[in-house]
Amino acid sequence: MKLFGFLNLRGISGQIAALVVASIVAVHLIITATFLIHRPDQLDPPIAHRHSQLAAVAQLLDAAPAAGRPRLFADIARAFPQLDIESLPPGSAPVANETDGPNLRSLHRHLGSGYRVFSLGHDEDNRKVGIELPDGAMISAKILSDPWQRPFWRGPWMTTVLFAVICATLLGLWAARTLTAPLSSFAKAAESFSLNGGAAAPLPERGPEEIRSVAKALNRMRDRISTLIDDRTKMLAAISHDLRTPITRMRLRCEFIEDDAHRSRMLCDLDQMRSMLESVLSFLRNDQKLESMTLVDVASTLQLVTDQFADIGRKIAYDGPEHAMATVRPDDLHRSITNLVENAIRFGSEATIRLRISSDTVTIDVEDDGPGISDEHKDVMLEPFVRGDDARNMDEAAGFGLGLSIARSIVLAHGGQLSLNDRQPHGLIVRIQLPVRQQSRQAAA
Repeated sequence: MKLFGFLNLRGISGQIAALVVASIVAVHLIITATFLIHRPDQLDPPIAHRHSQLAAVAQLLDAAPAAGRPRLFADIARAFPQLDIESLPPGSAPVANETDGPNLRSLHRHLGSGYRVFSLGHDEDNRKVGIELPDGAMISAKILSDPWQRPFWRGPWMTTVLFAVICATLLGLWAARTLTAPLSSFAKAAESFSLNGGAAAPLPERGPEEIRSVAKALNRMRDRISTLIDDRTKMLAAISHDLRTPITRMRLRCEFIEDDAHRSRMLCDLDQMRSMLESVLSFLRNDQKLESMTLVDVASTLQLVTDQFADIGRKIAYDGPEHAMATVRPDDLHRSITNLVENAIRFGSEATIRLRISSDTVTIDVEDDGPGISDEHKDVMLEPFVRGDDARNMDEAAGFGLGLSIARSIVLAHGGQLSLNDRQPHGLIVRIQLPVRQQSRQAAA
C-alpha cells in the first residue's frame, strides 16, 4: 500500500478513514452545539436578575447613613416587596461562612468580598438568606430557591451522548452494509454461475476500488471458464462426429466376417464405443441449461418412467400420490430419474420409485434390492466415470459411470440435493430433494 494511500476515497481504507473522521466531527459538533444551548456555567436569567437586585439593595443600604436606613428600608419594601427585606439584630449570623450552593455563591459574587452571605433556612418556594454589611449591620431577604436539578439521565449531556451514539451507530451500519453488500453479491453470483452453467448476468462493477477490481477479475474468470467449457464440448463433439464415420465403416466391414461369433463380438465392441461417445457427450452437454422452468406434474413424470421400464419387462413399481405439482425442468427431471432407474435395475432385480411432497419440498426415492454401496464409496460414486463394480469388465451390461453424475448435476441445477442411503435389509436408496418453488434466478436460467 502506498504511503498516504488511505487518503484515496475510492478505496476501502479511504472510505473507512473518511467515515471515522466524519463521525468524530459530527460528535464534536453535537457536543459543542449542546454546550452553547445549555450553558452549565450560567444560571437562569430570572435568578441572576433577582440576585443583582438584592445585591444593589444591600449596597444601597451600606452606602446610606445609619440614621436614614429605617426610611430606606420602607422605600425598598414598597419598591421590591418580593425581596421581603428586614433588618436583623446583631449577632444573628452563624460563625461559619455558609456560602454553599449556586444561589449563595452567585449572590456573593454580585456583592463582593466585603459582604458576608449566609443561609437562614428555606421553605418550598423561597429561601431566606442573611447578608452582613461591611459595617456589621445585617439584613435578611428572600431569594428564589435552588433551581430544580433534573436527573442525570434526563440532562442535556446524556441526550448528547445518546444522540452521538445513535448517529455513529447508523453511520457504522450504513458503512458495513455498503462495504459488505458487494461481497454478498459475489457469493450469490458464484452460486448462480455453478448452478446455471455460466448463464447468469455478470457481476456489477461498483463500490470501492478494491471491490470493483475483484468484480472485474471474477467476470474475466467467469468468461474464461465459460469459454473453456464451450471449447471442451465443441472439441469432444467434433471428435465424436469424426469417430462415428470410421465406426460405421467398421460395422459395414464386420458384415463380411464369416465367423458369426467373431462378427458378433466385433459388433458388440463397436456398439459399446458408440454408446460411450454418446454418454460422454450427454454428460458434457448437461452444463448447458437451456430448458426453462415450468410447473409440472412430477407424479405423472414418475409414473411415465415406471410404465416405460415395465413395458420392456422390468420389475418396477411406483408409490406416491397421483398428482404432485412442482416447478422443474421436465425433460431434465425425466432424464435424471431414467438414469437412476437404469442403475437400479442393472444392479438389482426390482426397483421402486417413491414420491413424497410437502409444502416446500419434493422428495423422490429410487430404491433397489441390489448389493448397495459402502459408506466409504458413496461420495466417490457421485463423481463422473466411476462405476459401481470395479471388478466387472466393461460389457453390454456395464455403464460408463455417468448416470449418477448426470442425475446429480441436474438436481443441483434445480437447487436440490441428491444423496445415497442404505436400504434394509440390502440395497440402495437414491434420494432426490427438490424445492417446490424455484428461485427467480433459477427460473430465469
